Amino acid sequence: MNRFLFLLAGVIFLFTSCKKPYYQKLTHNPELYRATVKKLNDIVLENNFPPVIASRNYVYANIAAYEVIAAGDPQHYRSLAGQIKHLLKAPQPEKGKVIDFQFASLLSFCFVGNAVTFPEGSMSIYVDELKQMVKDAGMPSDVFENSVAYSDSVAKHIMQWSKKDNYAQTRSASKYTVTRKDGRWIPTPPMYAQALEPHWGEIRTMVLDSASQISSPEPPAYNMTDKSGVFYKNVMEVKILGDSLTADQKNMADFWDDNAFKLNVIGHASFATKKFGPAGHWMNIAAIGSKMKNADFGTTAAAYTEASIALFDAFINCWYVKYTSNSVRPETVITKMIEPDWRPYIQTPPFPEYISGHAVISAAAAEVLTHAFGDNKAYTDASESEFGIPARTFTSFRAAAQEAGLSRVYGGIHYKMACVAGNMSGRKIGRLVVEKLHLKIR
Repeated sequence: MNRFLFLLAGVIFLFTSCKKPYYQKLTHNPELYRATVKKLNDIVLENNFPPVIASRNYVYANIAAYEVIAAGDPQHYRSLAGQIKHLLKAPQPEKGKVIDFQFASLLSFCFVGNAVTFPEGSMSIYVDELKQMVKDAGMPSDVFENSVAYSDSVAKHIMQWSKKDNYAQTRSASKYTVTRKDGRWIPTPPMYAQALEPHWGEIRTMVLDSASQISSPEPPAYNMTDKSGVFYKNVMEVKILGDSLTADQKNMADFWDDNAFKLNVIGHASFATKKFGPAGHWMNIAAIGSKMKNADFGTTAAAYTEASIALFDAFINCWYVKYTSNSVRPETVITKMIEPDWRPYIQTPPFPEYISGHAVISAAAAEVLTHAFGDNKAYTDASESEFGIPARTFTSFRAAAQEAGLSRVYGGIHYKMACVAGNMSGRKIGRLVVEKLHLKIR
């Protein structure tokens, strides 16, 4: 058995009451849901999923899990059918059949997680371990078989719906054409990679009416001759900060870097390093919120699901704005106009500058997690420690989101105006998600 699952089973056995059958002490524990999301997060990291695609991986897996919970406890949870775009009611459990809905929700999560990631079957070993764990814990064979069958029916329903989100069509859409004109985005070193997912703004949203529903202010026009102008001042702010970063500013930039694939070049040698992307980082923060709140299994699944929906729609909106504005990155302007050898503290990602993606998605997720777990809840985020990055402490989820945006200025990859505008858009998206979705019945 997976070492984590083995240790979890032991901890639950020691610290839970004897009122429930032993297998329910395992399957109904929210730590198992958090561990399952983390497993998908690790797969996303290992296989280099770009940030926008990663958000798609998380959202469909979480929705599949949540729909099982809603079907099993309709007095407390409301299905997302009719609340998000084109989602029809999931198959309902057959009357008279005993189902462990928490176990079934985990299996649905893994079924969809397997389907939307690669290589095929990435979560299969983990699923086998889950199944063996509950069998060893005494789950009756009929409950096991009913739970597996029901989880498969819901997962297939979610997968059928997911295939209509325009993702497949964007795989063969026309490539982005680089326009070498002042103020327009062009590839940056060291990879000089082509534009990432230029058609992501065409993906079907879930809560937003369209990718363009939340508008952003027009970025200031490119002008490096007017030294009193907004654009020039923003460029110089990035350079001056980048040339004199404090230790804390560097830590902040590293902590929120969340570069899923960083190319390191040393002489003639190159190698890649990987981290969680922005959506994966906020999945980790959702886990922290769930633990702090001592949330039960259903509340935990609902919070992850709502946060993943906010992240998904926020990325679609942000990418629409990015490829509409096609704004140039600070690195391109500074090396051309000011200092040829200048480099940002963190690596510039391969897509247009305006608006800041991390600012948008972080603010959206923070609004949802604030709604789920409360405001002004101080917490320490040590989720980056596995990459050797020290933990940081925040006074609230919103404070963390603001820092995430600001970190991109310290990192040298965004102008401050893009981070401020991104944070504003993200807050609007997050609030819209909270207003429109009603997962828990009060």
